[in-house]
Amino acid sequence: MTDTLRAAQAHCQSLQDAVAHLRDNGLEQITAWGRHLAATLPVGGRLIAAGNGGSAAQAQHLTAELVGRYRRERPAYSAIALPADTSSLTAIGNDYGFEELYARQVAAHGRPGDVLVLMSTSGRSPNLLAAADTGRAAGLRVWAMTGPRPNPLTLRAHDTLCIASGTTATVQEAHLVALHLLCEIFDHETLDHDHETLDHETLPTGTADHEILDHGHETLTTDTADLVTTRRHDLPRAQPHAPRPSRATDRRCP
Repeated sequence: MTDTLRAAQAHCQSLQDAVAHLRDNGLEQITAWGRHLAATLPVGGRLIAAGNGGSAAQAQHLTAELVGRYRRERPAYSAIALPADTSSLTAIGNDYGFEELYARQVAAHGRPGDVLVLMSTSGRSPNLLAAADTGRAAGLRVWAMTGPRPNPLTLRAHDTLCIASGTTATVQEAHLVALHLLCEIFDHETLDHDHETLDHETLPTGTADHEILDHGHETLTTDTADLVTTRRHDLPRAQPHAPRPSRATDRRCP
């Protein structure tokens, strides 16, 4: 067996071990997250996600599954990936520093009751720690997906899903499995609720909310009930930090 093949097999074994640990120890937690999202997003809540590097791509993956769809057709739900707004990223990084990259966006977009998902293989990224602090101060529910414990982000988040692997690639790959499981559970919870509502909901005929119009041989049914939940935009937001001094005069420690 060549060294290259041996390394590939070791990588696969590492992922297999991490997913097995996730299956044995993380499914109840992911299920609870999925149910929480199913109770939050359909009534006007929002999911906000952030990460760095490969985790930034996974944050976008998660929000794409919610705004678009995972497997089955369903309504679109509000979800924002903070790494995707390059103009905001560069403006905030230039004016406030890299550590404020996500905290300021959380202050802008987050409202009490929203969910903030922070993905980090190390759990030590300063910009994610600052985002967690800002999110909690603004009343968001903060979830973290990290590598092994202990790490600082687990102390800042309300709840953390930790992957028991010391390899960055394996942690990210297991995060992707967890992300898909979260979407799977969210879909089951929201679609099951929709089916229950349809099964038990009856609208009386002859009311303002349900009219049957007869046009010749055609019968048209109209439902004028307002099924749209309006999101409140007057809720308090976290206070933004003041701009950082010019980088020409600001000597930062490495």
